[in-house]
Amino acid sequence: MSTPALKIYNTLSRTKEEFRPIDPAHVRMYVCGPTVYDYAHIGNARPLIVFDVLFRLLRHLYGAEHVTYVRNITDVDDKINARAFERGISIRELTDKTIDIFHEDVRALGCLNPTIEPRATDYIQNDDKQIDMVRLIQRLLDSGHAYVEDRHVLFDVTSMPTYGRLSRRPLDEMIAGARVDVAPYKRGDMDFVLWKPSKDDEPGWQSPWGRGRPGWHIECSAMSAAHLGETFDIHGGGIDLVFPHHENEIAQSCCAFGRDVMANYWMHNGFLQVEGEKMSKSLGNFVTIHELLHTEKFGGRKWPGEVLRLAMLRTHYRQPIDWTVKALEEAEKTLERWRDFASRSSEPIVHLLFLNALADDLNTPDAIAQMHGLTHTGVIAGFSLLGEGRLAPPEEIMVSAGKLRFCLEALGLDGIFNSAWNTVEVDEDEAEKVDFLIASRNAARASKNWAESDRIRDELAAMGIALKDNKDGTTTWEVKR
Repeated sequence: MSTPALKIYNTLSRTKEEFRPIDPAHVRMYVCGPTVYDYAHIGNARPLIVFDVLFRLLRHLYGAEHVTYVRNITDVDDKINARAFERGISIRELTDKTIDIFHEDVRALGCLNPTIEPRATDYIQNDDKQIDMVRLIQRLLDSGHAYVEDRHVLFDVTSMPTYGRLSRRPLDEMIAGARVDVAPYKRGDMDFVLWKPSKDDEPGWQSPWGRGRPGWHIECSAMSAAHLGETFDIHGGGIDLVFPHHENEIAQSCCAFGRDVMANYWMHNGFLQVEGEKMSKSLGNFVTIHELLHTEKFGGRKWPGEVLRLAMLRTHYRQPIDWTVKALEEAEKTLERWRDFASRSSEPIVHLLFLNALADDLNTPDAIAQMHGLTHTGVIAGFSLLGEGRLAPPEEIMVSAGKLRFCLEALGLDGIFNSAWNTVEVDEDEAEKVDFLIASRNAARASKNWAESDRIRDELAAMGIALKDNKDGTTTWEVKR
């Protein structure tokens, strides 16, 4: 069976390119992770899910042992300092608690653990590591790309002629977009902070420039280089990070190491809005992953993580997405139908058309369409049961169910097979009888024998089986006892 070629839309070139790793035996990807001062909102979930799917695909294409996925945690930041002060707790207590909640939420979304999850505070100044933030800043000073003023270290943007090539924005737009601070210690409006002094009541680390803490951008440059090297394959994140964060990462890393590029492929997911409006606390539509999973804030109920995941994947990752209750309801119905059908097979079977869709710049809408096609094929094949008088599903159904199981695993949706999705178990013989009765009822409906159709529904109801007739012509069932 041939392996599909992976194609990626590269923000750097603004084109879709065939993915060619630097070393096929060690594919390397870095994705910007959370700043841990509060619950992650649903917009934060999008890159977590998108790049988890890419991680799974890379593992399938190159082998799990040949892929390294680094997703960092920012645990030093002015927002963290302010929130800890507001709550009257230590910085470490706040970040540790927030990280625990983040991990719980990410697991519920069906995401695999990244290969490495570095915390920024472990990479500020560490003699056990060859690369840390202080060393990286010193390299920029030594090479003339940074300067020290008033106990601040700043990157000199004019020292890099290609600055702005990722965002491709004119200088005046970049200045407005960066919301630059007017400060007497800055030589240029676009210069950004690599290191800043800390007050006595703020967290700080000793450095050649005095006690202080790093700027946000230098953190990812240090952590990615420490684990993936001076140049690596894929860098991902939300579209809001293109400028200034990723632009500044490129500037720091390329100038510190004398490289033309930091990463060969840059991938960015689109924005998210809620029920047609931009998500904001002032509008009252700000919703966190934790709330969706554990409270009845959105749509008056809690939502399984797999539902949130599928609702996210129904839209191509580069397109904006509208987060709605209706989309969640539709995703849940789809998952119930897929679970019932895929449960007919315990062995996943590789589905090449699905893989081809996924390998085309993570075209999850097309991949999901292939999954719908599998259930449709299986339903049509199921009518052959009646003509042959057999109870066992035909080979076509088993193959389609096995392919669907593979697709569910590839998208990280195989959590639907857990007991939480089907709390009442039926034995194999009873499930076989239910399937046969449903097929018989569908045949009766097709021939407009409504009396027989109603009789079979009543028989199933007496067994504690509730039927649901779907718009695509399939019928799913669940136990109601």
